[in-house]
Amino acid sequence: MLVHHAVLFIDHQHAKVLRFDAGHVQAQRLEAHSHHTRQHGSEVRTGHEFFGEVCDALKGIAEVLVAGGHQAQSDFRHYVEKHRPTVARQIKAWETVDHPSEGQLLALAKQHLLKVDKLAGDAPIR
Repeated sequence: MLVHHAVLFIDHQHAKVLRFDAGHVQAQRLEAHSHHTRQHGSEVRTGHEFFGEVCDALKGIAEVLVAGGHQAQSDFRHYVEKHRPTVARQIKAWETVDHPSEGQLLALAKQHLLKVDKLAGDAPIR
């Protein structure tokens, strides 16, 4: 399914990407893979690998809303700005939320991305 919009809900262990258009929703779930080592920086490496997988899942989506807890969003934002500037440009809004349902995520995304579409003169999302 080729789509123009997505909402990403992220924390440090899980991510959910909901790609959507006016009539369809496609969900993808991602999980962080922990490296059980005592090596210095292994948590950072694990986080970077996870955030990299999340960025790969957003490939080809023009407009993304990122939702999640404050710390997870902050860490993800830092990662994309430093390592994935293309993905950083895809992200149109950030919203702090605490474990919403898929329906709540979609409603929030439509609200934010509708504003982006109106400003750009694109066809609105339904």
